[in-house]
Amino acid sequence: MLAVDGEPPTGPWGYEFKWDGYRCCLRAGPAGRTRLTSRNGHDLSDTYPELAGVVPRSLGARGGLVLDGEIVALDDAGRPDFGLLQRRHQRRPTAGLSARVPVTYFAFDVLRHDGRALLDEPYTARRDRLLGLGLADAPGLAVPPHYTGAEVAPARLLEIAREHGLEGVVAKRLDSRYLPGRRSRLWVKKALFTTREVVVGGWQPGEGRRVESIGSLLVGAHDEAGRLRYVGRVGSGFGEAVLADLRARLAPLARDTSPFDEPLPGPHARRAHWVAPRLVGEVAHRTWTADGRLRHPVWRGLRPDRDPAGVGLPARPREDREGRA
Repeated sequence: MLAVDGEPPTGPWGYEFKWDGYRCCLRAGPAGRTRLTSRNGHDLSDTYPELAGVVPRSLGARGGLVLDGEIVALDDAGRPDFGLLQRRHQRRPTAGLSARVPVTYFAFDVLRHDGRALLDEPYTARRDRLLGLGLADAPGLAVPPHYTGAEVAPARLLEIAREHGLEGVVAKRLDSRYLPGRRSRLWVKKALFTTREVVVGGWQPGEGRRVESIGSLLVGAHDEAGRLRYVGRVGSGFGEAVLADLRARLAPLARDTSPFDEPLPGPHARRAHWVAPRLVGEVAHRTWTADGRLRHPVWRGLRPDRDPAGVGLPARPREDREGRA
C-alpha cells in the first residue's frame, strides 16, 4: 500500500516518521526461514543475509508472519542514512561489508499473523498487534513509534523530523484497511525535500580529473503513453566509489542510439554515451524548469528495488513538489 503526497491531515489519523530506506515485505515461516521481497517482487534475502533469522521462530511457526516495512542503514548518531544503504546494494555482500554497514528492518505494519490475513483490519488494530509481537527486542528489528490522539500536532512532528534529519511524516487513517499495491488517500505522506526516481539513459564524460569518467548522467521518466522522456542531466552527488560502481554497471548496457523518445538539447547530447534504460536511480531536486527539466538535481543513489517501467513523470511536472514514493 502506498501513500499519496500532501499535507498531513488532522482528525482520526495516526502519524509515523518517514524512514529513508528500501521498502519491502518480510515473510517469516517455519524453522525461522525469512524472505525479503521488494515492491516490484525482487527477492532481497541474499542482499541482506543478517536479516535471515531476525524473527523469532515461534512467530513464523504459527501460520507464518508477514510484515511491511523498510530496510534502513543507520549512521553513528542512529539516523537513517540512504548513502550508507547504497553501499549494501550488492547482490551478495561480503561478511566485512555486512559488518561495516549493518542494516535494520523497520516494521510499521503486520499483514498476516497466526494463520490469519489482517488486510481488512483497521490500521489501529494492526498496529496494536504489531506492538504485541515483541519484535523490538529482536536484534536487527525495530518497530518505530506511531502517534495518535487529539494532542498530536502534525506540524510539530514535521519540525521534529527536520531537526533530526528525517525524511518526513506519513499520516494514516485510523480505520484504514491495507490495500496491497494501491496508492490510496487513506495514507498521506509529506516529504521535507523533493526526491524523484529516474531512469538512466546515458552519460557524458566529465572534465578535469573526471575526463575519463562520468561527468553527468542523462536521465528520464515515462509519460502516460510509456515513452521515455528526457528530464535532464545529473552532475553532482557522486563520490569516487559511486562513480566506479556506476561505470561498471553501465558498461554492459552500452548501445549506439539514444533510448529517449525525443531529441536532447545539443549540449546534452554532445559526447553522450547511450545505455539501455534498465537502471533506476533517485535524485533530490528543487523543482522543475519551464521546459520540464529537473532543477538542480543531486544524485542520491541507485534504486535496485524499482522497475524502470514503473518510473513515470508527474502529471503536472511544474507543480510537482513531492517526488518520493
